[in-house]
Amino acid sequence: MKKSISQTLTNLILTTVCMVLVVAFSLVGQPSASAQTETPSITTQPAPAPITSVAENVRRLLTTNECVSCNLIGATLKDTNLAAANLENANLQNADLERAILQGSNLRGANLQGADLGKASIIGANLEGANLYDADLEKANLTNANLLGANLTGADLEDSINPQGIIVQ
Repeated sequence: MKKSISQTLTNLILTTVCMVLVVAFSLVGQPSASAQTETPSITTQPAPAPITSVAENVRRLLTTNECVSCNLIGATLKDTNLAAANLENANLQNADLERAILQGSNLRGANLQGADLGKASIIGANLEGANLYDADLEKANLTNANLLGANLTGADLEDSINPQGIIVQ
């Protein structure tokens, strides 16, 4: 019986010491209250990013052939010539790009989820890391397109012309 009381007491002491050490180490590196009150805190808020409408982004794209990281959600770009356009990281979710010419375009990291790219000419385009989840690529020409790391889950590739090595089932 003495053994169990001494073991319980030892366990209690060890647990208490461990708890004290955990609390002490968690406080190390924390600024002291006096340091916080002595140094006035200067809060600077970053300037908010300008909110640009999809229509303004479409105008910019058609004028400059560039719209990096811009919002083109649901944009209507049907039958548009966007050859060699820079659309890196652009959000083209649910955009209508049917029969668009995207030859040599940079669509690296672009979000094309649910986009209509049916019959589009995407020859030699860079689609590395692009999201083409549920995109319509029916009859699209993807010859020499870079699809490394692209998400083609649920994409409709029926009758599309695909780069070598891409097998559509």
